Formats: sequence, structure tokens, C-alpha cells
Amino acid sequence: MELFFLLLLVVLMAIALGSGFPVAFALPGSAILTIGIAAGSGYLFAGDPGAYFSHGGPSQWLSAGVTNFRGIYWEAERDTLIAIPLFVFMGIMLQRSKIAEDLLVTMARLFGPVPGGLGISVVFVGALLAATTGIVGATVVAMGLISLPAMLRNKYSVPLATGTIAASGTLGQIIPPSIVLIILADQLASAVDQAGSLRQTLYKASTGELSMPSDYSVVSTSAGEMFLGAFLPGLVLVGLYMLFILGFALMNPKSAPAVHEEGTFTRAFAGKVVLTLVPPLALIFLVLGSIIAGVATVNQAGAIGAVGAMVMAGYRLRDGKRGAYSPAIIAIVALLGLAVVVSFFGSVNIKLIQTSDDVLALILAIIAVSLLLIAILWSGWRTLKFENTLRGVMVETAKTTALVFIILLGAAMLTSAFRAFGGEELVKNFLQGLPGGFWAQFLIVMLVIFILGFFLDFIEIAVVVVPIVAPILLADPEANVTAVWLGVMIGLNIQTSFLTPPFGFALFYLRGVAPAVVKTLDMYKGVVAFICLQLLALGIVGLYPQLVNYLPNRSSLLSETAPPPKNPRLQYCMETLIYEDFQQNGDKILSAIQSMESVDMSYLPEDLRDDVMEGLEKAKEALPQMEAIHSAEADVAAAAGAYKPIHTEVRAIERDALRLDERIADLQVIVDRSGETGIYTAAQGERAQARIEELKARHDALMAQIPSDWKDTYATFAKIQKAEDMARLTYRRTVDQAYEPILELEAILKSADLVASFKPELEALKAEVPTLEPKAAEEAISAMRSRVGEAEGTSDIRDGLNEARKIMRSREPNAEEAVAEIDKSIAALDADLAWRRKGAEEILPKLDAFDEVVASNIGVRAQNRLPTDMALDVAGCLSSHRDISLSF
Repeated sequence: MELFFLLLLVVLMAIALGSGFPVAFALPGSAILTIGIAAGSGYLFAGDPGAYFSHGGPSQWLSAGVTNFRGIYWEAERDTLIAIPLFVFMGIMLQRSKIAEDLLVTMARLFGPVPGGLGISVVFVGALLAATTGIVGATVVAMGLISLPAMLRNKYSVPLATGTIAASGTLGQIIPPSIVLIILADQLASAVDQAGSLRQTLYKASTGELSMPSDYSVVSTSAGEMFLGAFLPGLVLVGLYMLFILGFALMNPKSAPAVHEEGTFTRAFAGKVVLTLVPPLALIFLVLGSIIAGVATVNQAGAIGAVGAMVMAGYRLRDGKRGAYSPAIIAIVALLGLAVVVSFFGSVNIKLIQTSDDVLALILAIIAVSLLLIAILWSGWRTLKFENTLRGVMVETAKTTALVFIILLGAAMLTSAFRAFGGEELVKNFLQGLPGGFWAQFLIVMLVIFILGFFLDFIEIAVVVVPIVAPILLADPEANVTAVWLGVMIGLNIQTSFLTPPFGFALFYLRGVAPAVVKTLDMYKGVVAFICLQLLALGIVGLYPQLVNYLPNRSSLLSETAPPPKNPRLQYCMETLIYEDFQQNGDKILSAIQSMESVDMSYLPEDLRDDVMEGLEKAKEALPQMEAIHSAEADVAAAAGAYKPIHTEVRAIERDALRLDERIADLQVIVDRSGETGIYTAAQGERAQARIEELKARHDALMAQIPSDWKDTYATFAKIQKAEDMARLTYRRTVDQAYEPILELEAILKSADLVASFKPELEALKAEVPTLEPKAAEEAISAMRSRVGEAEGTSDIRDGLNEARKIMRSREPNAEEAVAEIDKSIAALDADLAWRRKGAEEILPKLDAFDEVVASNIGVRAQNRLPTDMALDVAGCLSSHRDISLSF
């Protein structure tokens, strides 16, 4: 019966959407109706409202789907979604202020003399508008009104002209900042949590281990990472569009002729090009650059974009009038002033003012911020006063944002109902039952999304389909794809929903502004080539995940909050790079170790000297241990060839058997609750028992298909795999033990001057203690003890202070005895300082030379962050997907 109500849910939703009922009400309405019918049927025919629910009943759905305010009513308050109204405001403001129109007209004149130049200019401007607006409808309408007449007037092929405009208008779906990417990031963040639980369960069931290694976990994503991930694929798509138009123009000159306009390339026109292009490009740089550099979050970048768009609108609305550019000039001067303050004075914090320079920096910063606020308020007043632009933009922003958020609310209720009837399990079982593993599942999902794009808007697909299929795809360890890559692939696919007939929204927008001479059939013909180009881009990004993953990884590893080199996720790639380094520079590394061993350290404290010499011995062991890792890795690869097909077959059988076990458990509940005192009739219990026997027979038949030697095969491969894991753990432990004494010695020798500064303070403490009350003397000694502890390796100096403190806190404090112990600390300091200064002069230079050789290989795990060159290489390595299925 659950399947019947699941089908009813889908049918009701399809009927509601097909009849033109608003999406925002069709989604929750179909969920509420189906839940109500199922609950009523369960109460009438089974005496239990929850009888026909796979998970819980109507009360559980009500709790999860309606009254859970954090998950539903507060959906719009999630940090990721705050950026949506900001980017919508930015886009509509640029469109209403005719900046988009200026771009189209100017670029059309600039590219006109090139074959297909008008079409290329449309793609170029579409990419710029996508990076500043992301509003598909506004972009298509603007380009349709301005570019289409010009293209038709210059005898462009009608299908080419309409296809170019429609396709270029949809670039805002994938080129950041994009509302689609923000919504996908929000949905994938929840999907990652579910995928992590699924993968953890799979690991436990497959290996019997309670905890899964953290480097096997599913990595989450954010809107900022989605923006970075989509940037290069967006450029690939733009490049494909331009190449196609240029190639078409060269092969069919009459269909896309060059346009030569007299007086185009003049000094005045060059100035017009600069004035038209630079502000939008600067805005793109500020918005996307601040995200890429890690300076701003997506929400902060959205605020920057909204303010920047308003400043640009402020001068465009006064174009040709005196003082039109005054607010923009003031804003630029203010930003330059802030940049100068930060460059010369660093960060400005009113709570940390100590010197006159800090006061000067604060005053200059206040002046710059005040000028920026004046420019923003002035621009805002202009947009409000001229043509009531600001009010119109605010109203459109509110409408668009409300539409997005109310669909999110409705989709959450629909998804909850879908899960209540076992739809998620049904989809999961179907996908996992497909032959071909992950890639078969992925292709089916992408095909379904592509087909849904014929009928549904991107928001419905993103909020209904993604939460259901994303956890299944992300949990699969075979491809081990990242959430960013999956999101960008879905985003590229969803983009086709705006182009595919019969319900392509971009086609409807263009049809509304196209002249009567343009036939709808010509528009459909025109988009076919661009749909094929989108599918080609989809294939390129699928084959080369580095296009998506590299920028987010690079940004993460180079940011101020970069993960430390000991992060488990980085180890595999780090060790691959270090192996290559050992192969190239092994002799140099061994020579540096031997050179360090020959240094005279006889005057160092015995324990410190022994630790350093032991660390150098460990450093020599690191190279052969890395060879052991490489050898063990080769053994695993050799064994995997024969093992993987058997492993895949057995895991599929076990998965199917587990599914039968779960179904048997559900039926057993019916058996246990049937009879005179149960909620099910005796007949229902008998039918359930018969079904259990049938499923048990199927279960036993499935398990009989597992090869008889599977346990031995698994144990043999697990042993080989365990050898690799142990080799890696041994290497990591060895290099940590090798480099830590080097770091300690380096810190100790570099602190000689700091230790020397303690002596006058100890002398002063020695004179002060007899004059103080015992409690005050104890506090003074404790403070000095903490001060001495700031330097590395000062335990001998602190011993005397420890004893002095004990004396002054005892029942019979004795100042003379405390002073004697302080004298011991002073004597220890003099002795300590002698070998520190000698070591700083003799050992430290050689230690620095040794560190230059080993810091980026043997010592890299002990660094605070990865060296820049290694971080870039690790980012490239992490960008490829690594199959980890044999560990499950």
C-alpha cells in the first residue's frame, strides 16, 4: 500500500503542476492531501492511521514536515540562503539601470567586424551579466530587445540568432554568483550529512569496524566552494559557445556576416568601451575575488555586489548630466584610502589602539569609511529619486526571493512525505540494483534530471530531486565524488531546463520580445546546437573533475584557516608527493642528515642531545619506510585486479540480502502485532508470516551465490591492504618522532635572548621577596615562573622557582630559603645561557640549512601549514576522485 500512496503523491503533484497551479502550493498541497488520505485509509481499514506508512505515521510526518520550525519555517534563515536576495537585488539593479543595455550595444560594435561578431558579443555580454546578475529572465529579455533586431537586420540566421541569445541568457545558471548554485549548496549540505551516515554504516557492515577512518568521510560544501567550483566549467561553456559561433560563421559566412561600422574604432569609442566594461569587471572582481581570496563569505560578497550595483546605477541614471560620476569617484577614493591604510598600518582595531600610529590609522579609516557611506547614500538617493528605480528593484527582489523561499518550504514538506512512504528507500534500492556501479547510477540520475528539465523549473528540481538522490551518490565509495563536483554537474544539467522545448523558460522569455518574423520553430531549431554544447561541457567536466575541484581545494589550502598538514584527508596526496621528492632528492636529504649528525652537540644537555640524535636516526629511516609504502601500494594494486570483480559481486549480493532482512523485520512487526489483541487481524499476520518465509528462502538463495572461498579471498586481500595501512602509519609516526626534536632544539636556541632577559627580573624578584607578605611573594614568584615558561627548555630554571613558591605557600613561609632557591634559578639560568648562546652561534646556522632540505618532506607534518608549492600540488591531487571501494 505504501507504493500506492507514493504513486498517488507523484500523480497529485504532476496534475497540480500540469494544470498551472502555483508550484509553491502544488508541492505542499499534494503532500498534505496524500498524507491525509493515507492516514484516513489506515484508520478505516486497519485501525491504525500509520498502517500505510513505511516510516512512522502522520504524526511523525507532521513533526518532521510541519512543526519542525528549524527545518521548515526557519528554512529561509539559514546562512547560505541569505545571499539570495542580495544577488537578486544586484542583478535587477544592473538591469533596471540599463547597464546591461550599454554592455550589449558597446560589445556588439566592438566585435562586429569579426565573423559571427554579433553572436560572440552576445555570448560575451551574457557571461558578464551572468557574473553580475544571474537573472535569466532579465538577461534574455534585455538581449532579445537590443541584440535580436540588430542581428536580424544584419542578415543573421534566425535559428542562430535566437539560439545564441537564449543560450547566453542561461549562463547565469552556472556562472557564479548564481541562485542555482546557492540552492544546490544548501541542499547538498544536508545531503552530505546523510551520505556520511550511509557510508559509515556501509563501512561497519563490510569490515566490522566501529569507526571509519576520517579520510574516507564525505566532504561537505558551501556556497563559496560551489561558486569556485563552477567558475572554470562556466568559462568552458562560454568558450564552447564562442567557438561554435565562430566556426559556424566561417563555414556559413552569409548566416553570420561580419558587421563593419564606420567610425567604430576611434578614441571616443575606446573610452566608451573602457567606461562600459571596467565597472562591471571591477564588480565581478570584488564579488568573486573576495570569495576566492577568502576575504569575504558569500553573504558578505553578496552585500558588496548589491552596494556596488547601486553605486553603478547611481551614475548611469544621471548619464550625461553634471556630477553624474561624483558618488562613484568618492567611493573609489574611499576604497583606495582603505587599501592604503591596510597596506601601511595592517588591520585597524579600535580596541587595540596603543601608539600614535594606531590613532592615525583609525582616523584615516574613519574618514575613508565615512566617504564610502556618503557615496552609497548618495547613490541610493539617486536610484530612489530617478524613475523610482530603487522601489521597483526592491519590489522585484522581494517577489523573487519570496518565490524561492516558499518553494523551499513546500519542497521540504513534499520530500518528507516522499520519505514517509518509503520513496527514498525505493530510489536507493533501484539505483543500487543497477549493473555498472556508481557511473550507471549517476547517468540514470542525470538523465532523469535532464528530462525533468523539459517540464520543471530549476528550483523544483534542485529542492525535490537533489535531496533524494544526492545522499545515495555521495555515499558511494567507488567514485568517491565530492559534493562540489556533484553540485556543479547537476547545475550544468539543470541549465538545460531553460532551453529544452517545449517548456524552456528562456524560449518563452525570448518569444515574448521577438518580432513576429521569428517563428517559434526557428527558436527551437536554434537551441538544439547549444543544448548539444551544454551536454559536451557536461561530459568534459565529468571526465575532468579537476576543473571543478581544483579552485575550492586551492582556496582552502592557501587560506588563513587552511587545514594543518596532519589533517588525515591530506595524507595520501602528501605522501605521493613526498615519495617523488625522495626519488629526486634522496641523496641530498641523506647528506643533510649526515651533516647534521657530525655537528658537535656535546655541550647540550644530555636529554636534549639524545633526543636530537635519535630524531636524526629516525629521519634516516623515513626514506626506506616511504619505499615500503610504495611497495605495499603496488602489492594492493596488483591484488586488486583479480579481487575487485569478486568484491563487487559479493557486496551487491550482501546489499540485496540486507534489504530482504529489513523487509523481513518490518513484516515480523505485523506478525507480532496481529491477533485478537493486536492492531492487525489474524489473516494479516498469516499473510505476513507466509511472506516472511518466502523472503527467507530468497535470502538463503542469495547468500548461496557467494563463492565458497570468499572469506579466504577477503582475508588475503585485507592482509595486503592492512600492510599498506601499517606502512603509512609507521612512516607518519617515524617522521613525527624525527622532526619534533629538531623543532624543539631550534626553538630553544632561538630563545637565548629571551632567556637572558629573565636574569634582571629574577634579580629584582630576589630583592623583592623579603619585603612582601607571604601571599604576595607567592604570587610574584608564580608570575615569574609563568614568565620563564614562555621560553622553550627552561625546566631547570623553573625548578628553583617551584621550590621557592612551595616555601612561601607552606605553613611556615621562610623568605631566606625562598631567596636561596631563586639563587639556584639564577645559577641555572647562567649555565643554561652559556650553552644556548654557543649553540645559537654554532648549531643554529647548520640547523637552518638542514631545515631547508627536510622541512617540506620529513618535517612537513610538523609545520603549521603546507608550503605554498606543496599546497598547490596537493590541491591538484585532491581534485581527482580516488576509488576507495575496496576498503568497504
